[in-house]
Amino acid sequence: MDGSNTQDQRIAKMIFASVYPLYLAKVEKKGRTKEELHQVIEWLTGFDNKQLQELINEKVTFETFFQRASLNPNAKLITGVICGYRVEEIENPLTQQARYLDKLVDELAKGRKMEKILRGS
Repeated sequence: MDGSNTQDQRIAKMIFASVYPLYLAKVEKKGRTKEELHQVIEWLTGFDNKQLQELINEKVTFETFFQRASLNPNAKLITGVICGYRVEEIENPLTQQARYLDKLVDELAKGRKMEKILRGS
């Protein structure tokens, strides 16, 4: 197995509930709110607060999380580098979707305006 396939498998098996508190801590440390984080997650995935909490309680993997998501059609407008990779060039769809979420959380933590994070929608 090559390195990227191993990384793809690792991301697929990660539990969303274990990463969510890290996202929250990252944005709150920079003065953003849980509500803003949820707004970003809902924009990308279609999950409202109740659905998001159910997924956290269920301890779903990223694979299940994104299988159940209704990905925003404008997600393809998310570009740039995250974790050393250009998100628009990632070939594995699940890894790309996870990196989309990482990128949005980064932009939120860096103080980017919400309308820019949500790609104008």
